[in-house]
Amino acid sequence: MDFKSAGPVLLPTLGSASISAPECGSHASAGSEGLSGLPAGFPSQLGQGTFAWTGNQFDDGGLHLVYHLAESDLLEIQRGKDHFKSLELDGNLVDRTNFPLPTLGPKLDEFSQDIYNGKGLCVIRGINPEEYVVEDLTIIWLGIQAYIADQRGCQDHRGNMLVHIVADNSSEMKLGHHRHSTSAISFHNEEAGDVIAWLTRSTAAAGGKCIVSSAYTIYNVLAAHRPDIIRTLAKSDWPVALPRFQCRPLLFWHDSRLILNFGRTPLLGSPAHPRPSHLPRLSERQREALDAVEAVARAAQLEIGTLPGDMHFVNNLAVLHRREGFVDGESALQKRHLVRMRLRSTRLGWDIPEDLRDEWRGAFDADAYQTWHLEPMPGDAFPLRKYTN
Repeated sequence: MDFKSAGPVLLPTLGSASISAPECGSHASAGSEGLSGLPAGFPSQLGQGTFAWTGNQFDDGGLHLVYHLAESDLLEIQRGKDHFKSLELDGNLVDRTNFPLPTLGPKLDEFSQDIYNGKGLCVIRGINPEEYVVEDLTIIWLGIQAYIADQRGCQDHRGNMLVHIVADNSSEMKLGHHRHSTSAISFHNEEAGDVIAWLTRSTAAAGGKCIVSSAYTIYNVLAAHRPDIIRTLAKSDWPVALPRFQCRPLLFWHDSRLILNFGRTPLLGSPAHPRPSHLPRLSERQREALDAVEAVARAAQLEIGTLPGDMHFVNNLAVLHRREGFVDGESALQKRHLVRMRLRSTRLGWDIPEDLRDEWRGAFDADAYQTWHLEPMPGDAFPLRKYTN
């Protein structure tokens, strides 16, 4: 089995007592503050069969996640890579016009549609990283993803396009940083990017699964049982500290689509990113809402066992993700190494709410400076990402 669900969705014990108002507002119960029902315009339920899935629906439940590359696909990828290299272009210029995949390409187009308008995720499996030098492996990675989404976003203020997620215990600061930690991570979205993509170069000796959960399923459960929490998530009083301070909603109903965008670090701080003391703190009501999202997400989650060479593509607007804790081995082949990218399709990309547009502009600005590091940068002099969820 490639993946494992957490079982049927059961409503967690979320509590029913009155919830305090934000610290910056008047103190009132959820009912008196008008938080007892769904926000105006939000649907009572989101339709099944699209993004509203649970982990136990995959594989035996009829939904399919992993596409296994056939020998003919691998030969076509090899030819596409050789054709691109024959053009003697810079590696970052890979696109679908110079990396031809005449048979596999239409299948990847279908996966792109499914990521944007269906399940919201897929895994491409079958590339063996040991068969390629890192330059060729990266060209293949960029070539395949060009058929999923054609725009690539920078991921920090230095213009880094590739973020290397590897364990690093060389300092307390790095141990507290999600990118370098071996600890489990709670559910979140990245702050920008329609699609978050990972290439797995190598896996840990134990643990390290990618775990995902549908924001649409989370919404349906909370809308049915705790609509006040939906209303809390949709209020514009969440004091998000990173990558810049702003008060905004975490949950949007925009252009007839549900969008969830949050992470605990920008709201609560972390050892690597302590929250400035002068910024507003979360109210009890807001903390309960975060815990409710996490609880329902875990009840509906899908665990994906990862193999070297796997390419994950996850809709960052409709699907939450987290990481299982892991232990690296002694050999390089037993040390977890993921290469993450942010993507957007000019053809299928969703309209982005105004509160989130600055982050999307910063990531996908065509004139932004870009730098491509094929390996993790050593030391602390060149952080690959200024902020993380």
